[in-house]
Amino acid sequence: MTEHPPAPRAAAIPERPSLEGLEEKWGTVWAQQGTYAFDREAALAGERAEVFSIDTPPPTASGSLHMGHVFSYTHTDCMARYKRMRGLRVFYPIGWDDNGLPTEKRVQNYYGVRGDASLPYDPGFEPPFRGNAKSTKAADEMPISRQNFIELCDELTVEDEKAFESLFRRLGFSLDWDISYRTVDDHSRATSQQAFLRNVARGEAYQSEAPGLWDVTFQTAVAQAELEARDYPGAYHRVAFHGTDGPVYIETTRPELIPSCVALIAHPDDERYHALIGSSVRTPLFDVEVPVLAHPSAEMDKGAGIAMCCTFGDLTDVLWWRELRLPTRSVVTRTGRLQSEVPPWLASSPGAALYAERLGGKTAFSARTALVEALRESGDLDGEPTPTQRKANFYERGEKPLEIVTTRQWYIRNGGRERELNARLVAQGREIEFHPAFMRSRYTNWVEGLNGDWLVSRQRFFGVPIPVWYPLDADGEPDHDHPILPAESDLPVDPAAQAPPGYTDDQRGVPGGFVGDPDVLDTWATSSLTPQIAGGWRGAGSGEPDPLFAKVFPMDLRPQAHDIIRTWLFATVVRAFHEHGTVPWTNAAISGWILDPDRKKMSKSKGNVVTPEDVVREHSADAVRYWAASGRLGTDAAYDVGQMKVGRRLAIKVLNASKFALSFGDVEGDLAAQVTDPLDRSVLAVLREVVERATAGFEAWDYTRSLEATETFFWTFCDDYLELVKDRAYGSRGEAAAASARATLRLALDVVLRLLAPVLPYVTEEVWSWTHEGSVHRASWPSVQELPDGGDPALLEAVGAALAVVRKAKSEAKVGMRAEVPTATLVAPARVLDLVRAAEADLRAAGRLTGRLEYAEGADGAEVAARDLELVPVAKPAR
Repeated sequence: MTEHPPAPRAAAIPERPSLEGLEEKWGTVWAQQGTYAFDREAALAGERAEVFSIDTPPPTASGSLHMGHVFSYTHTDCMARYKRMRGLRVFYPIGWDDNGLPTEKRVQNYYGVRGDASLPYDPGFEPPFRGNAKSTKAADEMPISRQNFIELCDELTVEDEKAFESLFRRLGFSLDWDISYRTVDDHSRATSQQAFLRNVARGEAYQSEAPGLWDVTFQTAVAQAELEARDYPGAYHRVAFHGTDGPVYIETTRPELIPSCVALIAHPDDERYHALIGSSVRTPLFDVEVPVLAHPSAEMDKGAGIAMCCTFGDLTDVLWWRELRLPTRSVVTRTGRLQSEVPPWLASSPGAALYAERLGGKTAFSARTALVEALRESGDLDGEPTPTQRKANFYERGEKPLEIVTTRQWYIRNGGRERELNARLVAQGREIEFHPAFMRSRYTNWVEGLNGDWLVSRQRFFGVPIPVWYPLDADGEPDHDHPILPAESDLPVDPAAQAPPGYTDDQRGVPGGFVGDPDVLDTWATSSLTPQIAGGWRGAGSGEPDPLFAKVFPMDLRPQAHDIIRTWLFATVVRAFHEHGTVPWTNAAISGWILDPDRKKMSKSKGNVVTPEDVVREHSADAVRYWAASGRLGTDAAYDVGQMKVGRRLAIKVLNASKFALSFGDVEGDLAAQVTDPLDRSVLAVLREVVERATAGFEAWDYTRSLEATETFFWTFCDDYLELVKDRAYGSRGEAAAASARATLRLALDVVLRLLAPVLPYVTEEVWSWTHEGSVHRASWPSVQELPDGGDPALLEAVGAALAVVRKAKSEAKVGMRAEVPTATLVAPARVLDLVRAAEADLRAAGRLTGRLEYAEGADGAEVAARDLELVPVAKPAR
């Protein structure tokens, strides 16, 4: 265990308490003292139930954090602090998600470069820009080698992570910074590759050459979980195919795919096309014969009710191609352009020249324009195109519709094609407690709706390399059926830079030699292993688990946003099920989004984010945390500066009220035994109820309920009780009465500080240090047993109401609160008057009721009222 200096001794109460400087002061102390350090040795020696482990989300290191991060990470930190105060050893690591498209895109924009795997490594390379390349067009980006590009990715993410860590520390997140990882460090890469190799060995991971979604901008395959359906402008074109009995009209938004048409499809129940099904027609312009077939997924009420199947225009085409065993005639390439050469099936057709002259090598948009003009010329276009908004699939980070391209990719089985596995993964969701509970249905609906396995290979540079080589045959072609896999003890490996076992590097790319798999694993394929990476499943490079793994896995908590249930949450469930046969954690806490003033999600892509650094400096970390903790799990919340101002006012009040409550010096002996006054016993009775409600809130994962209960009490404590008890605490009614008040102030403050500590860590630590040694965050969570019982909670409410009506009368009379009241009559139900009488002396002192105070019984249920008040303003001192 790491040795830390002894805890600081209690400090003097400052003359003028302030929020300024608390973050720097206590951030330094917490780091020096190891306040939040996880006790590894104690965890290994103890029981699993004594540990609370958190699968902390690793933020993507690409640019800056936004208020959504602050919102959700604060929720997690509140729970971590609560569990620590409940005596659990909190395993709270931090990771950084370095790899993936966001990082590569940021590097391109930052340095003005792009990766090119065909170029050699330049050990002395210097990028053309450092931070000011955003205006560089993609075509003008400098091509650099794969390794040079990776080095720039690594350089920039390290700088981003430093800024992220600084902000997280300032916000007071109680992470153990000694337990950290990057998703591209050696340990993470080895863990990810080891899990993948085991998936391969068990048949859970496999290769397939098949049509798949492809982003032409990022030049990579895209998984189903990364899709986003968006409206996209288009037009319906009514086009004539040539049948034996006349034209057969279809309506399409993608006429440029007519060269790849392999069939016309109608619904088997559509009487309009019964006579056609089983026959054939010929394509316009190209005169290629294609069959007319039936399939139940054809939509009778859409367009002409009969559609062309092209390879491939959309996912429905893939379904028809697979189930009807149709040929493959692809013309769209990975670049999003039509192939340059005339396809073989068109070579002898009347349209060969048309394709060569007007379509080959064109973008989909340009080819569409050219083909529509050709259809006009041939008379096969019936009328003009009708504009429409169509739904198109986009990569969630992309700007152009996805194409469907046939490529060789790696997949992990996730129940999309196997009903038995699907059912078992749905059942895994029932083993997890979702907070709020309704979020489980999002998981279940996603899993049940899957229609394909998880595509995990990506055609990128900065990521975890797929740890596979392929032998080359005598013609130099890779033998994908006999991959070469490394030993687990050799991980991590980079097949693009290392030779496989039994080969030398000069055999790379030559007949009889080898070639490395050029792809990397999808970023989710690595981040789906965050419990294993942080918990030490692979151990220290040995491949054998660290003994700690059994003490932290399955983890207790996965906190995350609801939009990545389908990606991060589900993917982590899949990997844990395949590898361990268990769920990866027992609780999933799902945060909502942060919305801008127009009620739109804040995101960097929308350009509506607010960066937190200046906000935290202006309002304080405690104030920003208060705003975040005021939003419930699973509920979207507005970015609200007003709520931060409320939080700042609360933090300042904690300082000032605490200074008064602690201004009477040391209070020694059995504090509970010294509490004798009915009002004092009443305020502690109310506080006992608050402790129960606040504890129940945290146990129900409702931080907001806990905060609301504590805050409501605290303001009542300040506005009513402190005013009522002030004179008595100074000794106006003798030493015993003063001792009761002072003991109550100390007891109540100690409890309130601990109740507020998870949300307001800085101000509560500051006040705690005035009278205690050690940290409030290592103190025990309060219990009702430490407060005396027997008090009547209603007494505080009754006397507070009486004081309120006196204050109101003074306010309406426009006199100061120190104005004397020689005579007054309080009107209230009899039971309320009895309670007020029990604390009359404190009420007189606080309300300056100096003379006759009478009581008049009012109707049951009526509020406390006052009448016949005589007010004597305090004379202003002469100037």
